[in-house]
Amino acid sequence: MHLELNGSEYKVSAEGMTIELLPKEFALLQFLYHNRGRTFSREQLLDKVWPLEYPVERTVDDHIYRLRKKLRGLKGLDIKTVRGFGYSLAVPGLGSVMITPTTHDPELRDTMRDVFGKFHVYGQGKSMLTLARQQDILGYELDPHYSMVIHFVQGDLEWLLYTKEVPLKDRLFYLLLFYFFSGDPKAKLAYCEQVIRKKLLPPPDQVELEILTILDLFTLAGQPERALERLERSYQVIAEPGYENFIPVTMIVELFVHLVAGTGDAELERLDEAIEGVLLDKPFLREIGSYKIVKGLWRLRNKQWREAEKLLDEGLQVLEMTGFVPLPLHALYRIYHFCRMFPPPQALQHKYDNQFAAKLEELGFDRLAQSLEDVLQQILKAL
Repeated sequence: MHLELNGSEYKVSAEGMTIELLPKEFALLQFLYHNRGRTFSREQLLDKVWPLEYPVERTVDDHIYRLRKKLRGLKGLDIKTVRGFGYSLAVPGLGSVMITPTTHDPELRDTMRDVFGKFHVYGQGKSMLTLARQQDILGYELDPHYSMVIHFVQGDLEWLLYTKEVPLKDRLFYLLLFYFFSGDPKAKLAYCEQVIRKKLLPPPDQVELEILTILDLFTLAGQPERALERLERSYQVIAEPGYENFIPVTMIVELFVHLVAGTGDAELERLDEAIEGVLLDKPFLREIGSYKIVKGLWRLRNKQWREAEKLLDEGLQVLEMTGFVPLPLHALYRIYHFCRMFPPPQALQHKYDNQFAAKLEELGFDRLAQSLEDVLQQILKAL
């Protein structure tokens, strides 16, 4: 099929049919047609079609929706949703020729899933995003689980809230992580305990919530002794095969819990030495960044302000480098509430308060927080 694009009148013609479009609908179709077969993220489409404007990613979805309705009469023309990434225009006319025959190869699919898994473990979010954007060129289909993880990595809370592509039960853990690290720890702890009690999550997510996520909430809610009790179970679980990669993050959380609990420096130094040894064997970017954050909080507790600021800034920089947008949010949440327990100089506290507020704004919490709250509360009410 050949499309005739009339840029002066914003019309598209094919197979004896002419369709009138709005200017941005036309520009979007023109770009996709000139790059047919390639997949583009919402961010890339915004950059190409709305270069000097500041719309939100939902703008792309709205325009795609309207284009699909208007182009419905052109049989075979299809704007495809590529799960976990964006959109691609398929134009009929290639017959049965398959441009990328490896797309449905099960061995390649399993290999790519393993590669995504490695990048995930090492905290290389940017590598995951780069690989996801090359699906059409490399000729593979993104695993459904990692298509969802990609949205979490990008901090796409809006997609996680509203998408119909993935059932809510599969998105729930990722929504909970945003929810837990954005408000009053005591209120979030109460909700977390209800989720655990009702066993709302798939088993792997349920385990992570029970042995790891809740430890931060106990600690920041002023109950570090409960976190220390729970740590005994955490270490029992991660001693089992398959949980080896949980060891460094659990040890870092233990150091954080002891900091808030008021444990003396001698015990903290013992834990610190053990963590450094583990990170030599497992140099995961997420854990390296989190470790620097916790060491910075240690210096903060000891009123070593300059060294504390240096470590906190280094930790945040490493977490930004991972490309995992939620990781700096988690770190800033820790810093924000730790500063309420062990107040630093006012200028230092304001610095990290402002960064936390900016991160929440960047993720759209000003307009999405109430929707997130409503969705999660409805889940409990439904039970």
